[in-house]
Parts: sequence; structure tokens; C-alpha cells
Amino acid sequence: MTRHAPLAALCLAATALASPAYAQNVGASGEKRTRVILGPQLSPSWPGAKDLSVGPYIDVSREHVGTEFTFEAADESFGGPLIQSGNFAFGPSLGFIGKRTAADIGADLPKVGFSFELGGFAQVNLTPALRVRAEGRKAVSGHKGWVGEVSADYVARRGDDWLFSIGPRVTLGDARYKNAYFGVTPAAAATSGLPAYDVDGGIQSVGLTAGYHRMLGRRWGVAVYGRYDRLVGDAADSPITRQLGSRSQPSAGIALSYTFGGSR
Repeated sequence: MTRHAPLAALCLAATALASPAYAQNVGASGEKRTRVILGPQLSPSWPGAKDLSVGPYIDVSREHVGTEFTFEAADESFGGPLIQSGNFAFGPSLGFIGKRTAADIGADLPKVGFSFELGGFAQVNLTPALRVRAEGRKAVSGHKGWVGEVSADYVARRGDDWLFSIGPRVTLGDARYKNAYFGVTPAAAATSGLPAYDVDGGIQSVGLTAGYHRMLGRRWGVAVYGRYDRLVGDAADSPITRQLGSRSQPSAGIALSYTFGGSR
């Protein structure tokens, strides 16, 4: 699930947005089961940060008994499908980014408050093993800009016993979002000592994510994921990135899963 989020907000979102997956075969009884994944993860403290922060790795999935859990990438935002038609699904998505202060970054730059992002996603399974997904979200606090991500995942699995996924990521942002984290206004240049720098909207980074989940028994399992993003373009060339941050943006998480509400 989405990164940079405080535990309370993540738990609330996970509880509110946990929804039935859109697998095609429904168990005859109509009974549902739930799988909760919970553990720690490391991720950049904010876009472009060189330091990593510890946060929660959380996922909640529901499915009919007798139907395997629908694939969800560990790094996708919170949300669940509202519209489902064949291999296509559409629904809401939520994102979070923690605040960035001058003390956090080590220079007298404007604070970027906690960002709560609202938006939607669309995804399609081109084949049983290949899913393509696009997200777009608007921050109602913090950076106040638009962000997006386009991803593709190759999925190999044996039912719910084990699942492996890997695929590319492209993240995007509008000028308001990217200037909040990578831009330096003339006023900020005077106080921080950094050169003034204006950022255009567009691609922010390219990367790759891999994840693995394996059941250890009837109820318990273990999940791990790793992601690496590389800032590109004007985000990579920003003096904030070059002098105070990093172009490399790694993330990783490990968690236990527990399935309840029916046989696996």
C-alpha cells in the first residue's frame, strides 16, 4: 500500500476501504474471508529524500470462500473497485505523504504539510498473468498538486499458496506538486543558499517493484516487497535533490498475513 503514511491514517484507510476483490468465480455459499497483512516498511521520508523512514506495511483483502484473493501490489494506494466489468476495474484511491519541514531537510526551505490525496484508479488484466494500472490523485492538503502513477505487473501464483509479482513503475506530478518538493523560489533561494529552480510537470521517476506472499499454514503467511525508483528529469536535476536529497528512492517491507472467516 501507499508509502509515507502515519499508522493511524493507514489503519483507518485500510479499515474503511477494504472491499471484496473482483475475481470471477464466487463460492456457492456466499461466505467471505478476510486476509490482513501487517508489518514494517522502509521508504523515503518524502519525495526526493535521502533518508528512509519506518512506517506500517498494511493490506486488507476480502474474497468469497473458494475463490483466490485477487492480486494487489504492495505499493499501490488504498482503494477498492467500485465498477467491475470483465477484466476491467475502476475505483477510488487514497494517498498520503508526511510533512517536510526545514529542520527535516536541513535547509531553510518552505514547509510542505501533511498531504492527503484523493483520486481514482483504473486497471485491466490483459492476460491472467499481466495487469496494467493507472492512478491519479489530487492533494487536498500539503502540496495541493496532482500526482499519478502508471504500473504493470507480471504475476505468477499457485492459488493462494504463493504469489510472486514484478513490474515497472512510472510516477508523475504536475508543476505544483513537483515545485513543492523540488523547486526553489527566489525567496527560498535567498534564505537557503540554494539556487532558484523552477520545475515543470511531467515524469518524476521510473522504477521497478517486486513482491512475494507465501502461506505458512492454513491461516498464517509472510509477505515481502522491494521497490526501487530513480528520479529523472528536472526532479533529478533539482538542487534540493543534488545537495540535500537523493535520486535513488528505495523502499522495502516485510509482514505477516492472517486469513480468517472460512477455510483457505
